[in-house]
Amino acid sequence: MKAILPGQTLGIVGGGQLGRMFALSARRMGYRVHVLDPVSDGPTGQLADVEICASYDDLDAARRFARAVDVVTFEFENIPAETLRVIAEDRPVRPSPEVLHICRHRLREKDFLRQHGFPVTPYRAVTNPVELARALAELGTPSILKTADFGYDGKGQARLDAAQDLPRVWSELGRPQGVVEAFVPFTKEISVICARAVGGNMACFGPAENVHVRHILDVTTVPADVPEPVARNAIDLAFSITEALDVIGLLAVEMFVIGEGILVNELAPRPHNSGHYTIDACMTSQFEQQLRAVCGLPLGSVELLRPAAMANLLGDIWQQGEPNWAAALAVADVKLHLYGKREPRPGRKMGHLTALADSPEQARAKVLAARAALVPNMASRAP
Repeated sequence: MKAILPGQTLGIVGGGQLGRMFALSARRMGYRVHVLDPVSDGPTGQLADVEICASYDDLDAARRFARAVDVVTFEFENIPAETLRVIAEDRPVRPSPEVLHICRHRLREKDFLRQHGFPVTPYRAVTNPVELARALAELGTPSILKTADFGYDGKGQARLDAAQDLPRVWSELGRPQGVVEAFVPFTKEISVICARAVGGNMACFGPAENVHVRHILDVTTVPADVPEPVARNAIDLAFSITEALDVIGLLAVEMFVIGEGILVNELAPRPHNSGHYTIDACMTSQFEQQLRAVCGLPLGSVELLRPAAMANLLGDIWQQGEPNWAAALAVADVKLHLYGKREPRPGRKMGHLTALADSPEQARAKVLAARAALVPNMASRAP
């Protein structure tokens, strides 16, 4: 299959920060970038050569978008299936619409993993309060109720205990189908980002250790503090799942570590928040790797040049005014990445900091110190 070379045009569906960082890599390598997004002047649109501002279900706009590019990828999952089908009639979509169909829906995703023999948390599909009660009786409490679709950054999920009003909980979920997962007493959360090229060659970044606050990723540290057999198992699982899905592009595999074992939590067929450290700390960033994979180019080295830590910057930091960027950047070996979003709302991802050091622990301490310096007397949000 003929490679898509620098000078040609890449299309990305979705105009958020993941598209922005992909566009930065693409522009650096000499590609042109078009974006399809409902919001004008978004993080990706600010850098694109052409921004088509239209609803994702506008099929005419999708056709215009497709015919002006050479290959299409996407930066988030909640894209109508019909839109990607229309785009795929004219141009290759990588990863494929079939991969997105599985990964955008928690039940289809978990069924796929279980059917292929990958370890997952015990779960049940539910469509009403009666099924919800039955699922809790089978899985026990506490359990986690999640929407089957349209969930991200902790939205669309709730912890369930025995005494809760299940009809009210179900009503608040607001979706026709949910997934109940047994509570997992994990020791760590890790993720592995795997790239697979058009010819089937694969490369995985090493496991990253993730800490969440209010269900939103807060800090990522690499290398993850896990035994070597666990790290190897995590990478092998990511390879196997990526191949089973026939992904062309990136697949992020989120996992729970339980002792010496691993359970797969969720999949994301795109760059991932936990991989942002790769921009500064790896020979090849996850975004350049995505570009190489979807364009049919050789994959880059995933070598980690130095231990690193990444801390998200949420809109909460702006609540006392403009953050003190100079104070954060005074911390040695810290890099600032802002996404060009205009409105800093609480819980909204506005940017991130990355710190490099001689050890993961030192990197984590640096990045937390830099983030704390953004707001005077601000206590670290990390637990």
